[in-house]
Amino acid sequence: MSLFVASRSVFRVAAPLKRQLQVRRYATEPPSADPKKGNKILLYGAAAAALAGVGYYFLGGSGTPVAKKAEEKIKDATDTAAEKLSSGDVKKALTGGDQGWVSLKLEEAEPVNHNSKRFRFRLPEDDMVSGLHVASAILTKFKPLDAEKPVIRPYTPISDEDAKGYIDLLVKKYPNGPMSTHLHDMVPGQRLEVKGPIPKYPWSANKHDHIALIAGGTGITPMWQLCRAIFKNPDDQTKVTLVFGNVSEDDILLKNELAGLENHNPRRFRAFYVLDNPPKHWTGGQGYINKDLLKTVLPEPKNENIKIFVCGPPGMMESISGNKKSPNDQGELKGILKELGYSPDQVYKF
Repeated sequence: MSLFVASRSVFRVAAPLKRQLQVRRYATEPPSADPKKGNKILLYGAAAAALAGVGYYFLGGSGTPVAKKAEEKIKDATDTAAEKLSSGDVKKALTGGDQGWVSLKLEEAEPVNHNSKRFRFRLPEDDMVSGLHVASAILTKFKPLDAEKPVIRPYTPISDEDAKGYIDLLVKKYPNGPMSTHLHDMVPGQRLEVKGPIPKYPWSANKHDHIALIAGGTGITPMWQLCRAIFKNPDDQTKVTLVFGNVSEDDILLKNELAGLENHNPRRFRAFYVLDNPPKHWTGGQGYINKDLLKTVLPEPKNENIKIFVCGPPGMMESISGNKKSPNDQGELKGILKELGYSPDQVYKF
């Protein structure tokens, strides 16, 4: 059974989180043991191995040419080990710059719900990582047979940046979406042109005390990238609030993964779900993401070290924050977030 097949149960729709709309306190969790100690042990081990390999040179006595040569070999071995530890000695499939487009083969495509699929693409080599960082995305490209120009669309992979040999995309099919339709029509063995990484918002541990993620539909993918990076790093104690709007309960993507984060980090992560068409048993928000909800659950704008991230359909973006003008122009801040008193530098639009 492949890793991809084994993970299918992750995407079964979970029961809704039964919660009342309320604000809960956070508490800081104790950091884990220092992960750098293991690296130091490896580094010292490399030096010791080099010393064992050239130790007989020292029989010539200190200060002799052979002794100096042995010292140089030990230093070179130590420096090489340190360099490998710092770089991870990992090959990257996507390196940006002038690399150009890279052809990736589709390995598997699996339905997630009625209109979304998860696609696994193999990297050129099994020991490669994607080359993406947090937060960044990729560009995808294909040329329709009856078109003069290729179709190019950005996507944020949902696979871990450290995953070797593959990247996963989560794509919703839109009726008039040429790229999403093309992807949903692909079968294993076919290839897709990709390019990246496309830098978005550079993240580092504890860059902000508290972040809020406002997402609609597949706008959850860059939010998941941030969440995954934060909660897998024991040194990162950022608090995270997610507000996630969808049409129906079946449309909630990555719900099991988000529920897992909430169960393991109840004092640092909270999620609020809003549905246009909720079922009878639904206890979350109903309708659209509105001003009253955001005023209740978001960190207050007077808090200095916060950041609000927004990603979703154009209509949602316009209502909450205003749309960005281009990939390099965030555009004017307007909508609900401006009315609530947030400043442009407190908001980032994916």
